[in-house]
Formats: sequence, structure tokens, C-alpha cells
Amino acid sequence: MELETQNELNLTIDRLAAAATLLEQAAERLTQDAVTRIGRIVATVESQREAELEAKLAAAEAKIADLQARAATAAETSGRKTLPASMTTLLAKQGVTLDSIEAGAIDAALASLSIEQRIAVKSQLLRAGLLG
Repeated sequence: MELETQNELNLTIDRLAAAATLLEQAAERLTQDAVTRIGRIVATVESQREAELEAKLAAAEAKIADLQARAATAAETSGRKTLPASMTTLLAKQGVTLDSIEAGAIDAALASLSIEQRIAVKSQLLRAGLLG
């Protein structure tokens, strides 16, 4: 009877060992499936995030290009229309007002100045957009 009990016990131990092996294999498969699924989910989320970032970057680049174009257009059309106070005073002393600037009047008014001063005044007038 002891031999029969020993055999049954050995048989039960073998079945339990086989069941444990099957459980370990099932757990390993489940772990691999979970890791695979998580990897796919992460890849999908990263892909969506990259697409969002690329769209935002493209929109920002388009806006920057638009702003640069507007700035360039504004700079071209809105030249400086005022003179520094020192230039206005110098011209006023020579009898030239900003309302009636003519090339001949400027040359006559600046005749008493040195060449460097004349060049400086005329370049200021050009920058201010008052001399064509």
C-alpha cells in the first residue's frame, strides 16, 4: 500500500510540475503580448504626437514667413518722414522749411556749409524721405 501511495504521490507531483510549466509558459506569452501591445500603443501615441508637432511647426513657420513679408513690405513703404531736431534747426537757420523743400533751395541754403556738412544734411533728408 505504501508503494501504491508513493506512486500516486509521484504521479500527482509530475502532474503539478507539468501544470506549473504550462502556467509559466502562459504567463510568459501573456507578458510578451502585453509588451507588444504596449509597444504598439506607445508607437501610435508617439506618431500622433509627432504629427501634431509637425503641424504646429509648419503653422509657426508659415506665420513667421508672413510676418517677415509684412515687415519687409512695411519697411519699403513707410520710410522715415522726420528729421533729427539738429537738422531741422540747421535748415531753419538757412531759411529752408520742411514744407517747401526744393533741390535748388537746399543747395543755396547749404552753400555756406562745408562739403561734409552738406553731405550729412542731404543724407538725412534722403533717409527721411524728404528729398527725392
